[in-house]
Parts: sequence; C-alpha cells; structure tokens
Amino acid sequence: MWRAFTPARVAAVGLVLVAIAAGLFLLPSDDYLLLPDRARAVGPLVQIQGEKPSRDGGGIYFVAVDVRKASLFESLFPGVHEGSTLVPKEQLLPPGVNEEARREGELRAMARSQQVAAAVALRRLGYDVKTKDVGVLVDALVADSPAVGKLRPNDVIVSVDGKPVHTRSDLLRLVGTHQPGQQVRLVVERGSKLVPITLRTAADPDEPKRAVIGVYVNQAASIKLPLKVKIDLGNVGGPSAGLAFALDVMEELGRDVDGGQKIAATGEIELDGTVAPVGGVKQKTIAVRRSGIGVFLVPAGDNAREARKHAGGMRIVPVKSFKQALQSLATLRPA
Repeated sequence: MWRAFTPARVAAVGLVLVAIAAGLFLLPSDDYLLLPDRARAVGPLVQIQGEKPSRDGGGIYFVAVDVRKASLFESLFPGVHEGSTLVPKEQLLPPGVNEEARREGELRAMARSQQVAAAVALRRLGYDVKTKDVGVLVDALVADSPAVGKLRPNDVIVSVDGKPVHTRSDLLRLVGTHQPGQQVRLVVERGSKLVPITLRTAADPDEPKRAVIGVYVNQAASIKLPLKVKIDLGNVGGPSAGLAFALDVMEELGRDVDGGQKIAATGEIELDGTVAPVGGVKQKTIAVRRSGIGVFLVPAGDNAREARKHAGGMRIVPVKSFKQALQSLATLRPA
C-alpha cells in the first residue's frame, strides 16, 4: 500500500537531500585540486641594493598555482572549476610526508630559487658571484623505490657511507659501489638538522647490475651575492618563479628587459642558467591569460606544448636558458 507524500515527509526528504549536498560540498576528500591563481608583479616584492626602478609601464610577472584539498563534490566533479586538475594525495604527499612538511619544503625551494635567480642575473650583469657545491638536492622520489618513506623532496644529501657528496656525480659514484639489494648509509640535511638514513638499494630498471636509491636530484650550492637582494613572496612556495626573479633582478638594476611590456614567466632556473620544467603549467597559463598579459615565457618542450593548449590568443615563448629568455625578449615586438 502506497504511503501518501505528506508535507512533513516531503520536508524531511528535502532536509536529508540538503544535508547530503552540504556534506559533499563541505567534507574534504583525500584528493587535491590544482587551480589557477593569478599573475603578480615581481617588482614590488623585490629589494636590491642600488636598484633603479623602471616606470615604463611594463613589468615582470610570476604566477603560482592554488593547491588545496578537494571537497567530496569536487572530487566527483573536478570540472566544476575552469582549469582545475584533480591530483591524488599520494602524488603530492609521498609516504611519511604530511601537509606541513610539504609546505615547509616548498618554502625552502622558493628561498633557494631566489638565491639562484639572483646569482644568475648578477653574473649576467658582470658581478662576481661566489658559489660552492654543498650537496645534492632531492627533487622527487621514484614511486615504489627504496627512497620512499625514507627521503623527502628538498632533503640535501651530504654524505654516502661517510664520504662527502658535493655533486650529482659523487652520489652516483658512491651509490654505484654497492650491489643492488645492499644497504647504503646516507646523511641528509633536512631543514637545520643532519639526519642519518639507512636504506637498501635497488636495481636500475635500465641497468639491472647498477644500484640506485630512487631519487631525482639536483645540485645544492652555497651562494654568496655581491649585492643585498631581498624577495618577499609571503607564503608562496616552490621553485617555479626562478626565471621571473632573474629577469626582474636585471630590470631592477637598470637593464630594460621587458621593453615596456608586461611579461609573465615561469620556470625553475639553475646556476648555469638552464631553465628547467615546472608543474601546473595548465593552471599558470590560464591565470596569465585571465590577467590580460600578452606574453608568457615557459620552459621549452612539454611545458610549452601544454601552455599553447590553454593560451587562447596569448603569445607563448619557449626558452631553454636564461640567455635565450633575454634574447627572445630583446627581439620581441609588442603584441
């Protein structure tokens, strides 16, 4: 026998549906969302000894990615936000790394990228910049490798089996003295602490007789700048604004880098001037496009190809090095 849908029952069903909807919107999932942030001028955030601010209407801009926990609704329907990408928790937080550690690592990477960018720009301007290799920086971990759960992104490996590690070649050579499956003793600099770590090596998938620990690494270095340089981006983290920083340092010291135009740039910059790929290019491109900036410098290769998919009418300029970025801007005509 059918029960009548009385006003009270209809109201009760409505309240249940509202509660479910509220839960989907408010309760967090285990996934993360990458969202477009906004393009921001670097100049107002930079202080350099002897700077000569330009007033030609141009400027160098950097762009970050908004990373936050997805709600249950957003996890089910990530396309509700333009330019969003749903990322599994494991992709952002490897085993043993919590949200606080991830943020601390990103802020350290940002601070390091500022130093490297200033060093590259000042060298280009003819200043004497003193650098010293101090270890090997862990950029990322290989999934299911011995390093997972032991090492963290932004760790600096300073020794292997008691022997100092100054360069990537040192790390490869010392780990390579082991057979796959043997234990190796590392010391890493993690923040202000030295942490001993023992892990078991694995076989290189391409060379089964060679031992590896499962990390992507870069050079860590001590940098002594001849001028005081301060860049304050608040809580923005990560190394991807390095190219923008380097361009702006030159602009602040009197070099007309932007040609009176607003220029956005992304790319991690290395001490030799190489511009390395970065993540979140989809979100960054959309953010720059929304800002009305007509030119976006990005690392050549996959980053540039991804940027072109979302550029609309914006000009994408792929670059492999700081030198190439300067040359491209010097020949760039206003859009």
